[in-house]
Amino acid sequence: MSKKYYFKSSKLSLYKDKDKYFKNDEELKAEGESEEYTEIKFDKEIKNAVSSWVNNRFDNIVCLIGAGASVVQGEDGYPDKQYGQTVQMIADEVLFSLKNKKYVLDKNELEVFTLEELITKIKYKEVISKKDSTGEEKQEVIKNFIINQDKEPVEKLSNNFNLENFLSVFLSYEKFVPEEDEEKFGNSRKAIFQEIIKATSYEYTSDKFYHAKFLNILSKLVKKEQKLNIVTTNYDTLLEDSANAEGFTVLDGFKFAQLPIFDASMFDWHLIKDVPNVKTQEVEYMSKVINLLKIHGSLTWELSPTGKNILRKSKGNVTNPVMVFPSSDKYAQSYQEPYFELFAKFQELLKRSNTLLITSGFSFADNHISRMILQAVKSNGSLHVLATDYDIEPNEPNENWSELVKMQEKDYQIALLKATMNDKLTGYLGGDNEY
Repeated sequence: MSKKYYFKSSKLSLYKDKDKYFKNDEELKAEGESEEYTEIKFDKEIKNAVSSWVNNRFDNIVCLIGAGASVVQGEDGYPDKQYGQTVQMIADEVLFSLKNKKYVLDKNELEVFTLEELITKIKYKEVISKKDSTGEEKQEVIKNFIINQDKEPVEKLSNNFNLENFLSVFLSYEKFVPEEDEEKFGNSRKAIFQEIIKATSYEYTSDKFYHAKFLNILSKLVKKEQKLNIVTTNYDTLLEDSANAEGFTVLDGFKFAQLPIFDASMFDWHLIKDVPNVKTQEVEYMSKVINLLKIHGSLTWELSPTGKNILRKSKGNVTNPVMVFPSSDKYAQSYQEPYFELFAKFQELLKRSNTLLITSGFSFADNHISRMILQAVKSNGSLHVLATDYDIEPNEPNENWSELVKMQEKDYQIALLKATMNDKLTGYLGGDNEY
């Protein structure tokens, strides 16, 4: 199929078919007969479509930032490992780190199981559906996930390996580990989680990550008495670092104190001052203030020694960060503190009238978040959604993305945009990026 969609709403579609560009099935052409209709002109058409969708008519703007927003594409078209890693890349790091059955943590060498041994012990498998030559759908059970490459002495995981599903089975099996394997199994758990932490601990740099542009553009669309609300599943500190670089004040649910303690009521406060020389009660709202809800925790969060409070520290001073590690029981974990308060706030934001939700780097694979969004669209008629991703027509879409597309086709207020945070998204939203 040569047709590739770049923007889709119930009333407008922009796509490319081979070397031609189309708007609602009508070919786009340059004004002069001798002129060629270029990708630059098509990008401007997309920018106009996005501008019509994202404008100043909304009372509230909420942005959901997923793992894909922390990934930068390299020159070869694949993610640059130095600037963010996909879940599949993290899984390969886990495979490599356990390969020699030894893992160094805090200068101590731990004895661990290899990933292949763990897969066997916990009986991890994946059941996938495939169509045969007759078109009939059949299920296939996958048990072997490690590929031995002929040309290189390096093992690699197949695309069928799902780190999230693996960790769910792994953590469930923990209760039934034989006594003789307990220490080694526990070491393996520490090693895997440490690899996840390392893989998400990259540093902000403005020439690679466009988070600052994103915040600046959207903060100008927010009414002065409101705050831009950023919700993220990411553990990294790219949003905080980019906001700090641009002079934003970030309300992340922690009190203003020398040692900040989590208090969800902080999201409800505004920063204001009295207007001088005015006798009335008129006040001025501080600009560039955002709410930041890190609904899966953060590299900078840690439990207090008493275990009663959650503290925010500098990244280098956290030993055991408070994080929801990727596993399919994330839904159950979201009912624990502080996640419950953060999810409740996110849900409340989606219920507000005249709200725009923009998603970036979120594939709708997280069921507990996706169902919340889909239900909000159905129940809140004034909620508009701009869902952006590197591909809005994946070959094997997850169930939630498929439902989102069907809802968009049924005239719900949903638009789909092919764009990523660190590529063209900020330009489409109104930035001055050169295409």
